[in-house]
Amino acid sequence: MMNDLEQLLPWLDEYWNQLVQVIKQQRIPQALLFSGNKGVGKHVLARRFAQALLCLSPSLDGNGCGQCRRCKLFLAGTHPDYKMLAPDETGKAITVSMVRQLTTQLSLKPQFDGQRVVIINPADKLNNAAANAFLKYLEEPTERTTLILIAEKPTKLPATICSRCQKLFISTPNQSDIEPWLKKHGLLENSKIILSLSKGSPLLVQQFSENTTLELRQQCFVNWKKLSLAKTNAVEIAAVWCKLEKIEVEYLLFWITSWVMDIIKLAHICQSEKLYNPDLLADLQEMTQKLDLKCLYKYYDFLLLSQKQLDTQINKQLMFEEILIQWSALNKK
Repeated sequence: MMNDLEQLLPWLDEYWNQLVQVIKQQRIPQALLFSGNKGVGKHVLARRFAQALLCLSPSLDGNGCGQCRRCKLFLAGTHPDYKMLAPDETGKAITVSMVRQLTTQLSLKPQFDGQRVVIINPADKLNNAAANAFLKYLEEPTERTTLILIAEKPTKLPATICSRCQKLFISTPNQSDIEPWLKKHGLLENSKIILSLSKGSPLLVQQFSENTTLELRQQCFVNWKKLSLAKTNAVEIAAVWCKLEKIEVEYLLFWITSWVMDIIKLAHICQSEKLYNPDLLADLQEMTQKLDLKCLYKYYDFLLLSQKQLDTQINKQLMFEEILIQWSALNKK
């Protein structure tokens, strides 16, 4: 039996139907690559597919029955032919030793008749050595094994790995398609703003609504605004921001970039409903009046570069200091 979350993701139906046809026609690939933005349900879809492949008696709609011994083992997380490969900590890399440990396990035959399933999430966190070791396995895969790679940024995977995978891109659903789901879960309040901040990803809307993410965004914007008015110090703000969790740092860099994008849009007399941050309209309009547009474009490019450097060993304190010092200098011109 699927859990409530897996039953209530209607925007995944079309992708699920494609996978059901793959099973029915016995065209199960050796490796699949599920890609798409964070929060669109890639892992939910992968687990549903994994359970269907392992189940003894799938239902007519292709889902695992939830009642057979193999389904019960899967749902309990103890199925011997189901493996998960993930970093030890969020944001960390998948190492070569982890891949070698997995491939050693896969060298043995599956314990049950039927398919064995491995989910690698996020696959774009394979470091270079791990990716090379995994590629060797893909070149000589073991029998009855299906690999499901999940990646938000598939371009970070080597082309040699991607070329050996059947690809399924899960697009971000339209707001109209997810409104019934948002309503059912009581997520319609502030949904327009949260959808904008989450790039339209429904599961991030749920996450942002259930934690303090919006409060954090507001606090960061207040400091960003104070700095533009020379009422605080860039180094002090950077010292606070660099203590954030890695995922919060990712969000913050996107928020700063979205604030700059909105200021640029307002400079071109953009309608407020097309902004990422309509709730900050008054403050952003005020900033628009005193900023040089050409300099703002350069700052925007710098922010995009900073986002790309997050996966490197960059010093977060120095990164935020540079972002804030440049922002302060823009407001003095």
